[in-house]
Amino acid sequence: MDGIIFDVDGTLWDSTEQVARSWTQAIKENSDLDMNLTGEGIKCHFGKTMDAITAALFPSLSLKDREKLGDICYEYENAYLATNPGILFPHVREVFALLSKTCDLYIVSNCQCGYIEVFLESTGLGCFIKDHLCFGQTLRPKNETIRLLMEKHNLKDVVYIGDTLGDFDACQKADVPFIFAEYGFGEAPDANIRIKDIAELPALL
Repeated sequence: MDGIIFDVDGTLWDSTEQVARSWTQAIKENSDLDMNLTGEGIKCHFGKTMDAITAALFPSLSLKDREKLGDICYEYENAYLATNPGILFPHVREVFALLSKTCDLYIVSNCQCGYIEVFLESTGLGCFIKDHLCFGQTLRPKNETIRLLMEKHNLKDVVYIGDTLGDFDACQKADVPFIFAEYGFGEAPDANIRIKDIAELPALL
């Protein structure tokens, strides 16, 4: 194995409450919409691409206005998370430290530019990650973003760890083995390999 690729939200940490607070503030200060988002309420949208999230949350707005408000929300989110980070799941730091001794670690997410950087900086995990790629950079589906990262680093034998059906489907399309994080936000009924805690990963790999 020459690479292990991780999702972020629902796999490595939970930032739903922080994102809900920052987006509610952004919406209040930059639109006429009356919305009070909650972490639990937006959790179902985590893992989707940025454009899909804004379409779901702001259906009454035109595409142009959705994109404009979405960009503002993502700016507020990155800034808020820099000083109010999400909650890192148990054992992530220890597992990263162990796995990085024998294999390169990567991150691929459907998030905006800057989000992974904030995650790595606020958690102190940047020293374990060789590279990362996101939807904000590629504007492509996750399966294509995974393949782009693999091509960049000439990766041939990788595994992806994620927590949603979207992650599972992306791995199917990218022809990449998938490990389902059952402790995360979503469901993946057809995933054959599962973990209830990220601490199970080293022995499994």
